[in-house]
Amino acid sequence: MLRLSLTLSLLGSAAWADAPKVVTDIAPVTSLVAQVMKGVGEPFQLLPAGSNPHDHALRPSEAQALDQANVVFWIGDALSPNLDKAVDTLAGDATVVSLFDAEGTLHLASRDSVIFEAHDDHDDHDDHDDHDDHDDHDDHDDHDEEHHDEDHGDNHHDEDAHEDEHHEAGHGHDHGADDPHVWLDPENAKIWLGVIAETLATQDTANADIYRANAAEGQAMVDQASETARDLLSAAEGQTFAVLHDAFQYFESRFELTALGALSDSDATSPSPARMAALRDAITEAGVTCVIAEPQFDPRLIEALGGTLSVTEVDPLGTELAAGPGLYPELVVETARRIAGCGQ
Repeated sequence: MLRLSLTLSLLGSAAWADAPKVVTDIAPVTSLVAQVMKGVGEPFQLLPAGSNPHDHALRPSEAQALDQANVVFWIGDALSPNLDKAVDTLAGDATVVSLFDAEGTLHLASRDSVIFEAHDDHDDHDDHDDHDDHDDHDDHDDHDEEHHDEDHGDNHHDEDAHEDEHHEAGHGHDHGADDPHVWLDPENAKIWLGVIAETLATQDTANADIYRANAAEGQAMVDQASETARDLLSAAEGQTFAVLHDAFQYFESRFELTALGALSDSDATSPSPARMAALRDAITEAGVTCVIAEPQFDPRLIEALGGTLSVTEVDPLGTELAAGPGLYPELVVETARRIAGCGQ
């Protein structure tokens, strides 16, 4: 019995030593990759907790990790344009997978107006409801070879156009028409678990079965988290809130929530005085009492919107959550819990 335990331990150590060197960008992606790699290895997260993915500059240790990587999983240049050149240059020999561009990933158009229209994009979700049938992700082998080529000037949300504009992998193209916060739709996360598993299975065939089994387990965990989130949000049905940064559109759309508008759009640019005034007037007219803000929000912005709003902090990156496979499901539940309590 002792000999068997020792043998299993040695086999586990060997699998860990031979695991691909995997680099990720943000904590939610790291969590999904950690779930798939469970028992085999651990990914290296490129962006430290608290950093802004929209404008992060690499540290030497992070550049070294990219240079040594066998596989890179990141949202893509749609979220982190500053990392695009570094990924191309330093990880040139690695398999680079932009999850934003993974086949089947739901995209929503960036909302460029300060006041949002009603969620007509629920119909677009219906067009993508085949995500729920992605229990078998074997057809995702070439996800990192298909990208959207979007023009920053086009903010129309035309799903058919997206399908027609795929081209071979390569950075340097623009995704300005689409909101980059794609990880906040749990159905996207389920698809990516399959993408991650198939990519790693190709790189590391000896552990392919482990990767696929872990991905299936992760998909079940995400489903459970979504169910819990819906239960929590049922108490907030009909509630309207404002947001400081338009980072939650995918979550709103998946769980049928209503946001009035945003002070800063999805690329986190500083709001103009005119935009601030427009949102303040809309909040007053609609009787909105709560605003969703990320942890690093400037209190002066709340004062500029009227000063009487209650503030609920929601971190789309899960900075304060425990790192590891459980972070992503917990992020879904915690986001729902906090939004449900907005203004309560």
